[in-house]
Amino acid sequence: MANWVYPLGTAADGPWDVSLGTSDSSLTVEGWAHTGLKVATLAAGAAVELPSADEERIVVPLNGSFTVTVDGTDYPLAGRPSVFSGPSDVLYSGSGRAVSISSSDGGRVAVATAPAKASYPTRLVPAADTPVELRGAGNCSRQVHNFGTPAALEADRFIVCEVLTPAGNWSSYPPHKHDEEKDGETHLEEIYYFETQVAAGSGAPSDADAIGYQRVYASDERPIDVSAEVRTGDVVLVPYGWHGPAMAAPGYDLYYLNVMAGPGPVREWLISDDPHHGWVRQTWDTLNVDPRLPFGA
Repeated sequence: MANWVYPLGTAADGPWDVSLGTSDSSLTVEGWAHTGLKVATLAAGAAVELPSADEERIVVPLNGSFTVTVDGTDYPLAGRPSVFSGPSDVLYSGSGRAVSISSSDGGRVAVATAPAKASYPTRLVPAADTPVELRGAGNCSRQVHNFGTPAALEADRFIVCEVLTPAGNWSSYPPHKHDEEKDGETHLEEIYYFETQVAAGSGAPSDADAIGYQRVYASDERPIDVSAEVRTGDVVLVPYGWHGPAMAAPGYDLYYLNVMAGPGPVREWLISDDPHHGWVRQTWDTLNVDPRLPFGA
């Protein structure tokens, strides 16, 4: 069975902390074809390069500020202190373009990718223009930054967003899937890149170990069974199957960057809920959104 869980360090490649599914990744994942992710931690003054390829890319600062150079034009990304500080400027490069990413002061940056046939213009999406959604209610409340969704960004294949979940809450819930092309559902691979932090006011000791959990399980005859403990820098791949919840353990906030794309004719996120658990959505009508949201307010 293919490996779907990559703790920090297990998908490293050269200057990259994570390099999975991209055109230049040296690590091959059997059966993985439609999405990719790279993450780098840059020292002050350092840079990473991505060669021209038939893949579209979106550069997402995780912490720190960056300058992205595409076709000889520099695009400053103001970035943020951490992923829990609210949205960041991001840059969509389109496909067929070499990309250089540098940082004067250092920081950590992610690049979401997908093989692309159509080319779209390079576009800077400022943090102030990022649609912020508060999804769910009660202990299923979470915050979604929809900078790379079809409604927010013109692109060829991928759908990219980030989700922040307060300590003790569940995201990606009810469990759902998007592994078939049919009415009401699209076939999309999905990448989860995680970061965690000790929740503000938790009273945690200095050696606290901020953790979360991710669940993926079979929706048909194809086997998959993931119950992963995750920390900052870990990646879980979802090729198919029911997935969720992504659980923020009590005392620890959870972040994940989602990258989705697939072989279908439309770029759209259409899902089917696990019929055993879909009823939970109806309970949100009588609950308030968690008052700890939004992060970065």
